[in-house]
Amino acid sequence: MTEQFTLAEELSCSICLEPFKEPVTTPCGHNFCGACLDASWASRGAPYGCPQCRTVYQARPQLRKNTVLCAVVEQFLQAKLTPEELPDGCTPPAGGAAHTRVKAGAKTPAKVSDPVAQVICDHCLKEAAVKTCLMCMASFCQEHLQPHLDSPAFRDHPLQPPIGDLIRRKCPQHNRLRDFFCPEHGECICHICLVEHKSCSPAPLSQASADLENKLKHKLTVMYGQINGASRALEDVRARQQDVRETTQRRMEQLREEFTEMKALISALEAKSIQKIEEEEKRVSSKFDHSYQVLLKKKSEIQNLKEETELALNKGDEFEFLEKAAKLQGVSTKPVYVPKVELNQELIKGVCQGTLDLKNELKRYIQQSQDKKPHEPPVSAPPRTFPFEALELIVDSKEVGLEAGAKTTTPQANSMSLRDKVLEAFLAKSRPELLKYAVRVILDYNTAHSKVALSENYTVASVADVPQSYRPHPQRFMYCSQVLGLHCYKKGIHYWEVELQKNNFCGVGICYGSMQRQGPESRLGRNSSSWCVEWFNTKISAWHNNVEKTLPPTKATRVGVLLNCDHGFVIFFAVTDKVHLMYKYKVDFTEALYPAFWVFSAGATLSVCSSK
Repeated sequence: MTEQFTLAEELSCSICLEPFKEPVTTPCGHNFCGACLDASWASRGAPYGCPQCRTVYQARPQLRKNTVLCAVVEQFLQAKLTPEELPDGCTPPAGGAAHTRVKAGAKTPAKVSDPVAQVICDHCLKEAAVKTCLMCMASFCQEHLQPHLDSPAFRDHPLQPPIGDLIRRKCPQHNRLRDFFCPEHGECICHICLVEHKSCSPAPLSQASADLENKLKHKLTVMYGQINGASRALEDVRARQQDVRETTQRRMEQLREEFTEMKALISALEAKSIQKIEEEEKRVSSKFDHSYQVLLKKKSEIQNLKEETELALNKGDEFEFLEKAAKLQGVSTKPVYVPKVELNQELIKGVCQGTLDLKNELKRYIQQSQDKKPHEPPVSAPPRTFPFEALELIVDSKEVGLEAGAKTTTPQANSMSLRDKVLEAFLAKSRPELLKYAVRVILDYNTAHSKVALSENYTVASVADVPQSYRPHPQRFMYCSQVLGLHCYKKGIHYWEVELQKNNFCGVGICYGSMQRQGPESRLGRNSSSWCVEWFNTKISAWHNNVEKTLPPTKATRVGVLLNCDHGFVIFFAVTDKVHLMYKYKVDFTEALYPAFWVFSAGATLSVCSSK
């Protein structure tokens, strides 16, 4: 065993720590995977150095494939895997990070995660079943499954994880296995039923399940966006209601100041004027309250539908999932709508203007009576008006955190100045202030590379020991060991933190959903659609559009990412007891953005921290 372990070390690449793949030999005599050495030299540039002995070459050496070493590696891998290969027709159980291999003839007790849903062997009626044969229509424990694993006669018998209710697998009308799903009727059918459903578009169960799963995930993403929009709308309604309340209070106070000079004569008029504004406030507040209740109900409905959708996605039984998914697919959701509610500016303006005119007229008549000399009435100055039209400006300025200024500049200069001021404001914030914008990031297994293992409810990404058996998907990375977040962000401010373990080959960033999935251009930061900070050995760099910016080293093992879609910037923080700026990008984003992650070396792990 020790000799085999030593040989495995000798036949492993010192860059990726895995067995050689198309090994090449440097002039100094050391061997590496061709792809690993190309990636290392491409990132560092000239002069080119050997990663093992640090020998430096001014010109890039011409490398050739070491065919002898390649043959030795292949023979070693075959000798290592042959004793552990599974018999034909047996499908190993899928795990989150790796697959467990079972030797032929070994009796391994079945592990059933749910005691209530345990399936009993149909042969001995005692032991728990580990597989169900869809050809025999029976479930078997490990001992009685052995003939299916050893005998060639059972090689074409399809084996599945234990199925409790096999009767549901059969068509009640034709007593045949139901291998198809009819989306028009929302039911599973057998091949004989296809004649009755010739006008429909039935599909195999696996294909129908994958299609409905993708549709529900897309729908879930849309609902998350709608819920976020409803939450922001609710906050905006309350904020605008508070602004209206403060505005009316200011107006009433101003009226009280005017009436103090003439309270003895027109106290009744003062009370009546205040009453009009109070009624207007109540009218507008009641409409805001109604809008708030409608939005709250809408959010609750979407939330309930979201929970049902998530529950359906977690169903283990394929038939139950298909039936539930077909019903949920037919339920539609609509985006929230907030009606425009404003104060009656003409009413309030009329009350205020009438008060001023009355005061001026009262002063004039009092003065005339005191002087007892008839004279022409003085030319009164134009009556003062209250700037009720400034209400919207006040609301807008509060939304961006700035006061309404009187400077007149071009729209572009205003936009740049506003972005810089907001950016500086966020750079000055403490970690507790940034956590107010925290969001929950879930990793999307449909984008994960086969060398990326996902665990901890899709919040941890690491380099897998063996390639993962993910389903083919058009969004999956095929070249770089990367994975994206499940949800995208197009509006608002969002913050998340990532814990790094063995951070020598990993990266954290954001990207557009349209970023390529194949080829060297699909790596984070090597295209115009992604931005990231990257650890490569001991070097830390910021990457965008294949342009590298070397950053100072840091001992922090946690990275914070703040994305401001509204003002167009992303900030990367090194998180310790405090937050320290690593790098920032100012960009006019044109698409929705996804959290993005890259892991390369064995042992490298990225954990998305909880938002709590």
